[in-house]
Amino acid sequence: MLSLADIETLFAERGHEQYTGEPVTQLEHALQSATLGEAEGADDELVTAALLHDLGHLLHDLGETPTLRGVDDVHQYRALPFLRGLFSERVLGAIQLHVDAKRYLCATRPGYHEALSDDSKRSLVLQGGVFSAAEAEAFAARPGALDAVRLRLWDDQAKAEGLPTPALAHFMARARRIALC
Repeated sequence: MLSLADIETLFAERGHEQYTGEPVTQLEHALQSATLGEAEGADDELVTAALLHDLGHLLHDLGETPTLRGVDDVHQYRALPFLRGLFSERVLGAIQLHVDAKRYLCATRPGYHEALSDDSKRSLVLQGGVFSAAEAEAFAARPGALDAVRLRLWDDQAKAEGLPTPALAHFMARARRIALC
């Protein structure tokens, strides 16, 4: 299990890395996602999930743009063992389901797929593609699906070069309020 200090160290050591195919770093993407959640009035659990939803990218180095090599890094699962025991199942569930939320939105929201970045479109194929109608219905019925969809929408918008955000310490304070230990 990671501690909150470990998470801060991970962002300090690897947060400067480019968020694949986007004009932001990993840390900028995390901060923008959390900022968007906060601006929408999300609670501490969901804002923390937004901050940490791509932590799996920082825990495993697959090099530049793995999707161009046909690699799905399964980042939505990679961070869960490191965060389990530190955060609630609601936080973990939103992180785990944010990839399936993309598949769901592609199936249910007109124009969503077309608006995805090139890297998101490539990863979508590697992640199983657009949900069928039955898969979308099953996803929507899962506990935490709505949280994951909200997080996914922030994730999609959190790729703006130079967008001002609060510092990491601001969001880590929110994470501390909900940490289980």
